[in-house]
Order: sequence, then C-alpha cells, then structure tokens
Amino acid sequence: MLRACFAFVLIPFSMLVSQAAEPLPAIRVSPDGQSFIQAGSDQPFVVWGVNYDHDQSGRLLDEYWIEEWDRVAEDFGEIQQLGANCVRIHLQLGLWMESPEQVSQSQVDQLKRLIELAESKRLYLDLTGLACYHKANIPGWLNELNEAERWKVQARFWSSVAKTCAGSPAIFCYDLMNEPILPGESPETDWLAGELGGKFFVQRLALDRKGRSREEIAEAWVNQMVDAIREHDSETMVTVGVIPWVFVFGGGKPLFYSPVIGKRLDFTSVHFYPEKGKIDHALKSLQAYEVGKPLVVEEMFPMKCGIDELTTFVLQSETHVDGWISFYWGGTAKELREKEDAGIAEAITAKWLDAFQELSAEIRVAPNR
Repeated sequence: MLRACFAFVLIPFSMLVSQAAEPLPAIRVSPDGQSFIQAGSDQPFVVWGVNYDHDQSGRLLDEYWIEEWDRVAEDFGEIQQLGANCVRIHLQLGLWMESPEQVSQSQVDQLKRLIELAESKRLYLDLTGLACYHKANIPGWLNELNEAERWKVQARFWSSVAKTCAGSPAIFCYDLMNEPILPGESPETDWLAGELGGKFFVQRLALDRKGRSREEIAEAWVNQMVDAIREHDSETMVTVGVIPWVFVFGGGKPLFYSPVIGKRLDFTSVHFYPEKGKIDHALKSLQAYEVGKPLVVEEMFPMKCGIDELTTFVLQSETHVDGWISFYWGGTAKELREKEDAGIAEAITAKWLDAFQELSAEIRVAPNR
C-alpha cells in the first residue's frame, strides 16, 4: 500500500504532555482497506514493534509474568524507549486452558494486568494465541483430542481471550496462531513440527486431510476461530502470522491470504528473514502478499543477513508495507554488551537494537508518547 509521507516531526514537550493525557486511540483498517488508521480520525498508523515472546533464558512470557511482574513492567518501559509502538506477545494454550472446558483465572487476571500496562505505556498488543512452543506445557488431554475436539478447545481459548480484551484500545490484533501448517497427502502423527532451540513454533491444523483440500481445512478453521472471537469482540482486527512459502520456495500463491480463506482476516502478516545477498529476492517475494489489505512483516531479525541489509529491506519495502515487528528479549543493548559471557549473538542483537531505535524516527508516523 502506497503510504503518505514518513516525515519525522519534532513535537514540543507541551504537546507531548497533552498527547500523553489523551485516551489511546484504537487502530483499525482504513476505509479503503489499504492501511491502518487511528479510530475516529484519518490519522495513519504504521506498526513498529517487537516480539516479546521469551526472556534471555528462553522462558516464555506466560511462564514468569505472574511471579516476576516487575520485570515485565520494566521491559515494557525499555521497549517504549526503543521507539516501538507495538508488542507481540504469545500465549500458550496449555497454560491458558486448565481443561478442555476450563480457563485459568490466574492467566486471565494477568492478561488484564498486561493490558493495563500496555495502555499506560501507550503500546499496542499483537496478541498471538494457541501457542504450543514448549512441550512441557502441553497437557496430556490436549493430544488425546481428535481434530474437531481440538478445534473446539482452540475456539474456547479465543472466546475467553476476546472476552478479556474486548473494549481495550490497546489490543492491536488477535493473531490466531503462529505459523499454522496443513498436512500433505499422507497423514501425520504429531501436531507440532519444526523444533528450533527447544521450541516448536509451527503447528498443524489437522493430522489427516480425509479427502479435504488444504484450502477447505484452512477456511473452516479460520471461520471457527473468528466466530469465537466475534462472540465478544466485533471490532479488534484478526490476522494469522504465516511462513511466506512464496519466499521459501521461490514461487506459488499465499494460502491463508487467498480470496476465500483470507476474507475473514483484516490484514496480512508474514514472517520474513531475508538472506545475505538476496534482499531483492525478499522484496520481490514480499509483494506476493500484497492482496489489497494492510501488510505487516510480523517477524524479522538479522538472522540470515547483516544489519545493514535488514535495514535496507525495511526502508525499501516502505511503499507497500504497513508495519514491521522485530524482537526484544528483555535485555537492552547496553546490558547485552556488558554481560560477562557476552558472545556474538549478544553483539549482533545489541547492534540491531541500536539500529532499530534509529529507524524508529524514520518509520513511525505518530509517536506513542
């Protein structure tokens, strides 16, 4: 989507104080369906955020956000100082649901607390659900369910989350699942796939196609999840963060953002990790997800390319991208550099955090504080 200018405007301190006192505006899709705006106005909004999925030791947020709340609050302040306006969090299904029918009240209460924190920091939440990243947190009863029963539990998850979040302007969107995939011609035996660093970020929607097409399965699942959300929240945007197979395989068409499956999704979310020396290929592949809706790069990091190349990827995709979300794992650039056992990973992350903060002045249309 061709956006208007990205001019950085210096705002007097008195105006910042006034803005800080104003209610946080909800973010919605523009009337023409091409970009994001602040609700109640035509003020454009560009997502510039971080995934706050785990801490430096690898613990997922909902594994420590009750006992170590002060740390979470401190991290949100650090994220704000980076110039971000959005935080993507990931909720685990096995911690949220105590049984197929029962929701954990302690998790609900903590999400409410997080929403209040986000509102106070003027940070929006990209709320990603149904995570099964740590197998230790997957209850035995979940894997015993058949597909229809599993989907019902997933729908109950989203119904309770939407009920908890409805009415808060800080909820940017509900991301139905991180990187869902479909089975091939042969049946599968494991709902999870693609272990990475002890985590399973990829999850199957079905184990057996049973004569159905991949499109039919994806459409039915998306509709059931969105229906559950809309029982309690009719306004907050819904999306699905996907692996950009067009980029991975060098061709093809998006599945979840095809006209039929994507009709219930408000904007497109893709996860891009450009490769060294192939920035042009990444930019070209990204355009395949230009489907007439706002487009967000929901994950990016200099994992396969240099920081300068990732910066180029961001700046050269401005004409058709409406947001970018990187990562923050609870350590500032200064803290990472001062760690006694700091290695190359800490050095790269620290350097990228510095670059991310510098980019915030160029990317952000409207300041969040």
